[in-house]
Amino acid sequence: MNFIEQAYKGRNDLIYYFATLALVFVGWQIIGIIPLVAVAYYHAGSYGDFMDGAENAFATMGINSNLYLFVMILTFAFALFSLLIGVKYIHKRTLTSLVTARKKIDWKRFAYAFGIWIIISLISISMDYISEPESFVWNFKPLPFLILVVISFLFLPIQTSFEELLFRGYLMQGFGTLFKNAIYPLIITSVIFGMLHYFNPEVQKLGSVILIYYVATGLLFGIVTLMDDGTELALGMHAANNIVAAVLVTSDWMVFQTDALWVDVSEPSAGFETFFPVLVVYPVVIWIFSKKYQWKNWKTKLLAEIKKPVPVEKESI
Repeated sequence: MNFIEQAYKGRNDLIYYFATLALVFVGWQIIGIIPLVAVAYYHAGSYGDFMDGAENAFATMGINSNLYLFVMILTFAFALFSLLIGVKYIHKRTLTSLVTARKKIDWKRFAYAFGIWIIISLISISMDYISEPESFVWNFKPLPFLILVVISFLFLPIQTSFEELLFRGYLMQGFGTLFKNAIYPLIITSVIFGMLHYFNPEVQKLGSVILIYYVATGLLFGIVTLMDDGTELALGMHAANNIVAAVLVTSDWMVFQTDALWVDVSEPSAGFETFFPVLVVYPVVIWIFSKKYQWKNWKTKLLAEIKKPVPVEKESI
């Protein structure tokens, strides 16, 4: 039984998906934002400022960036909890089946992917620094940076895990059983994942063309998930990516505006640096994993026909 077919281990009618997604919405966008709204309201100074929006309050009222990062992550913590509750008690499935087709979660895979992505990110940042050192301003503040590191390593994986388990786990499996194949879920979840980044400040700064990068990233995580029959590699890569983004380099136009080590003061553009990862780095990452885990039968995995397992009847004596 492949990764998508894990959905058949529980209740799989559409009504259960609608119920679980509704539960996730409540946890994410209603309960989860209560701490965010409370902090924003406290710092807004007036009701009028607060009504301009929580994001405006954080941007203009001088709120601590580490506090903002933490309460933002809390929204995803409630969302992740809601998703897991839905899978376990609405779908009546094991949580392991949401993560992997293996008997248990392979944390070594998570660690390997995490390490690979950290190395690639460090190489990329080093190349940028060497080519344009004037674009990087040293921003080291001992105590805020230490707090940032703790928050990033302990809590940012909550945010990335929710996104991976929702898109590459829950929705990939759900669309797979709906369309009875693997390729449509791969494409659909990647496009949805990319489009949800539309309101990121990077998109407002660089234009809609940057969405190609986000959709391609969704495709990378999705291909890796299908080929490896589990989300462990995608979970590791996504966690590493966001931790690096939060801890090492920040800018005033990125979604993570933190007390990182450096501030990138360059004027961004959606050019070579945007599409190089998609065209070069991502294929290399897939190649590395394919060699490490001996992936074969690419056509079978990516174009797989999804079938409901037939129960094995016991022989009568």
